[in-house]
Amino acid sequence: MAHISTDKLHQALAHFFGYNGFRHAQLDIIQSVLNGEDVLAIMPTGGGKSICYQLPAVLQPGLAIVISPLIALMKDQVDGLRANGIPAAYLNSTQSQEEQQSVIRAARSGDIKLLYIAPERIPANAAPFFDFLRTLRPSLFAIDEAHCISSWGHDFRPEYLKLSVLKREMPEIPIIALTASADKVTQNDIVARLELPAPKLYLSSFNRPNIRYHILPKKEVLGHIVEYIRQRPDDSGIIYALSRASTENIAAKLRASGINAAYYHAGMDSRERAQVQEAFRLDEYNVIVATIAFGMGIDKPNVRFVIHHDVSKNIEGYYQETGRAGRDGLPSEAILFYSPADIIKLKKFAITEDDPQQSAISRRKLQQMQDYCTHEGCRRQFLLTYFGEHTGAYCGNCDYCLGSLEERDATEDAQKLLSAVVRTGERYGLNYIIDLLRGSSSARIQPEHTELKTWGIGRNLKKDEWQWIAQQLINGGYLHRTDDQFATLRATDKGWSILKRAARLTLVVRKEVREQPLLAEGPQHEPRLLQQLKAVRHKMAQEEHVPDYAIVADNSLMELATYLPVSIDDIKNIAGFGDYKAARYGKDFLHAIDMYMEINHLESRMHFKKAKPASARRDKPERPAKGGTAETTLQMFNDGMSVAEIAAQRGLSPITIEGHLASWAGTDRLDIHKLVSPARLTAIIDTIHTTGQTTAVKPLRDILGDSYEYGELKIALEYYRRTQGNS
Repeated sequence: MAHISTDKLHQALAHFFGYNGFRHAQLDIIQSVLNGEDVLAIMPTGGGKSICYQLPAVLQPGLAIVISPLIALMKDQVDGLRANGIPAAYLNSTQSQEEQQSVIRAARSGDIKLLYIAPERIPANAAPFFDFLRTLRPSLFAIDEAHCISSWGHDFRPEYLKLSVLKREMPEIPIIALTASADKVTQNDIVARLELPAPKLYLSSFNRPNIRYHILPKKEVLGHIVEYIRQRPDDSGIIYALSRASTENIAAKLRASGINAAYYHAGMDSRERAQVQEAFRLDEYNVIVATIAFGMGIDKPNVRFVIHHDVSKNIEGYYQETGRAGRDGLPSEAILFYSPADIIKLKKFAITEDDPQQSAISRRKLQQMQDYCTHEGCRRQFLLTYFGEHTGAYCGNCDYCLGSLEERDATEDAQKLLSAVVRTGERYGLNYIIDLLRGSSSARIQPEHTELKTWGIGRNLKKDEWQWIAQQLINGGYLHRTDDQFATLRATDKGWSILKRAARLTLVVRKEVREQPLLAEGPQHEPRLLQQLKAVRHKMAQEEHVPDYAIVADNSLMELATYLPVSIDDIKNIAGFGDYKAARYGKDFLHAIDMYMEINHLESRMHFKKAKPASARRDKPERPAKGGTAETTLQMFNDGMSVAEIAAQRGLSPITIEGHLASWAGTDRLDIHKLVSPARLTAIIDTIHTTGQTTAVKPLRDILGDSYEYGELKIALEYYRRTQGNS
C-alpha cells in the first residue's frame, strides 16, 4: 500500500467531502486501512463511519466492496457519494438483470470506486463468486453494521455469519468492520466470527453532545407527542413502538391530529416498506412510527427528534435508535416514555427457548435498560459509563441536568405511601396504591379500602409526583416490587423503620424542566435566509431526483445563513462543500445570499469562520479579520474602554460585547486578567476540572454562585478551551 501523508489526506477530505478536519479516530482508522491492516471501528451513530472506508476507496486503485444490510441504506450512501462526484453503485434484488449487468460491467472497467452489496450475495462456498471478485481488483472490504454478526449483540442476522469466508478466500484484502454500538463481549465476537487475525481496534467516544435526553412517565403519551410535534411542524422525527399494531394505531391518531405521519414494520411487504422509507427520505412524511426494524436503512441527517413510545429491549438498541437524531450535528432530542409495565411485558420476550445462555443475556440487558430509566443522575453519564467511557457527572443537556432539583424531608409522604401498601395487605401494584392515596373514585378501588385512614390522604400531590417518590423508595430499598406480571409492592425492613418513625427520609424532588439562558456563541444565523436557501436546495434536489439533504445537509445551510459567503472560495470553507459541490451548487446559493445581504444591508461574516486546511483552502484567516466587529471591540477594549462603555458607544448589549471579547480569550491579543481576576479564573478552572463541564456556562454558575457573572464565566470557559487545547 502506498503511503499518503496526513496533509494529503486532509486535502482529499476537503476536496471530496468538504470537511475541514477529521472527527473522532477517523484519521487513524483511514491510515490503518491504507496500510493494509484489518480494522474494527466502534463509532457513534452520526460520527462519520462511512468516510473511514469511502476516503481510502477513492485514494487507492481498484474498488471497495461494501457489505450493507439494507437496500435503502445502500441507496442513501450511493446518492451521497454521487452528489460528491464519486462514482458508486449498488447491486441488489430491486434491480433488473440488465441493470445489474450494467453495474458489473462498470465495476470491471474501473468506472466505479465503491460497490455496495448485501451479505446474502456472498455464498459460503462458491469459488466462481470469488473469481468474479478478483476481476474487480478490490482494494478493501467494508462491513457496515458489523454487530449483526454477533449473537451476543442486539441485532443478530444469521446471513452475516457467511462473511468469515472473505478472510479465508482473500486474506490479502484488508477488512474494516464498523458499528455504532458494541460492548466488549460483542467486539470480541465480531473479531472471532470474521476470523480477523490481529485487527486494529478503534473505540471512539460514544458521546453525542447535540442530543438532549429526556425520560418522562408514561401517561397521556399520545397527547404529549401530538403537542410536541405541533410545536415543530417543519421537523422530521421517528417514533419507536414495540408492536406492529401500536405503530399503525399511533400513526392513525397522529394523522387524525393533522400530522403527516406513516407507519413502518416488518409485517408490511418489501415494496410498501421501501415506499415509506423513500418518502421519509424525501421529506414527504414528517414523522415515521416504527418498530425497531426501521432506521438502519436511513442515513437521514436532519431527523430532529426520536421518541420512544415504549422502552427499548437493551441499551445498545436504545443508543443506536436515539443516534438517528441529529446526525448533522444540530440540536436534537431523544424522548423516552417509561413505564414499569413495559419492562414486565418485555421480560416475556427475553426468553429464548432451548438457549438459557441467550435468555440470561437478554434479561441482563433488559435490567440495565430499566436501571437507565430509573437512574437518579445524568442520563448521558449513564450511557457513556455503560460503554466504558468516563465523563463528568453533569452534562448540561439532559432532563436531569437541566431540571431544577432540590432535596426536602419526604418522611411524611413516604409514611403515607408505605402505610397504604401495608394496610392493603401488600397485594397491590403502584398505580392502585397511588389511586388510593389520591382518593380516586375509580370502580377498581375495593369498597373496604375507602374506609382506610390512607384513602385520600395524598391528594396534595399529583400522580407523577407519587410515582417519582415511589421509584426513589424502591431504588433506596424501602419498597420492594415483585418481579412478576402483577408487580405488587411490599415494605422492606428499611421501609418499616420509616413507618415506625425510627428514621427520617430525605428525597430529591424534581421540578419542571426549564430551558437554560445560554449565551450566544459567535454570530447568529439569519432565519429568513435559511428558509430561502432551503427552497433553493429543494429545487436542485427535485431536478436531480434526490433527497434535499443529498445536495447539502441542514448544517451546511445553517453555516451559509450564518457566515454569508460571497464567493466560491468562501463556499469551500463551509462544512459539507468540497470542490465538486462548491463548483456545482455554489453559484445558486451565492445568488440567494447576495440578494438577501443587499436587501438587508448586511456584510459577509466569513471572518468568523475558521478556515479549512491551508493546503486546500488558501488565504483564509482563522481569526476575526481586521475591521470585523469582534476586532473593533478588541481594539476599543485595549484602548482602555470598559465593556459597558463599548456597549454604549457601539449600540450593542454588554452580553454581545463580552461574546466578542470571549472570541479572543486565550490569544496574545487579550489580557484575560483585565476581565477575570487571577483568583476567580483559578476558581472557575478548578470547577471545570471537577465537573468535566466544558460546553455550558449555566452549570458552572450553579456551582460557583450568583457572584460570578455569565460574561466572565463565558470568557473564562473560552480561555480554558483554547489554552487546554480543546478549542
